[in-house]
Amino acid sequence: MHVKWLKRALLDLDEVDAYIAQDNPSAADDVVLKILKAVSLLKEQPGLGRVGRVPGTKELVIPKIPYIVPYRVKGDFLQILRVYHTSRTWPNRL
Repeated sequence: MHVKWLKRALLDLDEVDAYIAQDNPSAADDVVLKILKAVSLLKEQPGLGRVGRVPGTKELVIPKIPYIVPYRVKGDFLQILRVYHTSRTWPNRL
């Protein structure tokens, strides 16, 4: 399974890093690494996430931090759609 980060998901990850780094650069690095590590598990276990709020998606809840990564499987590719803080309002589609 190949993991492909969509452009919007990469921008989300950069925004997470920049926001946290304003107060604590080390914590920002830790959060980004936790997200990347959790997403890497999907290569071997694409069914790991729960059923998504948006039809056709799944959601990977990142352990110990308040972030969720919605994704979808298309053939041999796993598309990372976004990186959301759990306090955000979700859109009807991704």
